[in-house]
Amino acid sequence: MDPCGPPPAELSSGETEELQRIKWHRKQLLEDIQVSAHLCPHTLAHMSIRMAQKEKELCIGRKKFNMDPAKGIQYFIEHKLLTPDIQDIARFLYKGEGLNKTAIGTYLGERDPINLQVLQAFVDCHEFANLNLVQALSV
Repeated sequence: MDPCGPPPAELSSGETEELQRIKWHRKQLLEDIQVSAHLCPHTLAHMSIRMAQKEKELCIGRKKFNMDPAKGIQYFIEHKLLTPDIQDIARFLYKGEGLNKTAIGTYLGERDPINLQVLQAFVDCHEFANLNLVQALSV
């Protein structure tokens, strides 16, 4: 299922976004449970350290992004928290978890060809069908 694909007709775009977020978290939890069932306590402790390190890197990346969006994206990619794929970057910005909206706008407003491609993919993540202008602008 494409997370940027059109939402079911019976759900609003906000509800669809929340449903996608819940499904993603559910998938991550199920994967963690499957992995945990086969690991010894030492390995689990090591995984907790790695998860804490990843969360720290995410926090640093968000701060970097909010101060300088291009450097923030570069940090996320270098630390393998994000792939350099245009669609991945667009979905990451679309979710915007912990990201300043002004910084997102700054990144998308750059005239660099990569940024323009990310902008197009970012717009494609939005569902504007059956919305009037005011509704579409508040999505």
